[in-house]
Amino acid sequence: MMPNVTEIKRAIPFKFSLALDRKFRRDEPPYALWGGIAGFVFYWLAFAVPILQFGANALFFLLYTWPFFLALLPVCVLMGVIYSVLLGGRVCLSLLATGLSVFSLFWLVFIFLSGW
Repeated sequence: MMPNVTEIKRAIPFKFSLALDRKFRRDEPPYALWGGIAGFVFYWLAFAVPILQFGANALFFLLYTWPFFLALLPVCVLMGVIYSVLLGGRVCLSLLATGLSVFSLFWLVFIFLSGW
C-alpha cells in the first residue's frame, strides 16, 4: 500500500533526496552541500568585485587571464565544503570564513597577475 502525501511530508520534512527511506549516515554531513554552494556563490561575487571597482579595464584583463581565475573555482567550492564540515555546520561562521578566504584568494591572484 502506498503512503499518502501527509505521511511522506512527515517522514522527510527538509531532506533533499529522491529516496523516501534514505537516512544520512553519521559520516555524511548534510551541510557540506551548503558549503559548496557558498563557495560557488562567493567565487562569482569575488569575480564581480574587480569589474565593479575598475570597470571595463578589469573585464578585459580577466578575459585575457581567464585560466587562472577558472582554476580558482574548484578551490573555492572545496574551501566552502571544508569550512562547513570543520566548523560543524555553523552557518554564519562558515559563510564568513568561506567569504573571506575566497575574496582573499581571488584578490591575491588578481594582484599577482596585474603586478601591482
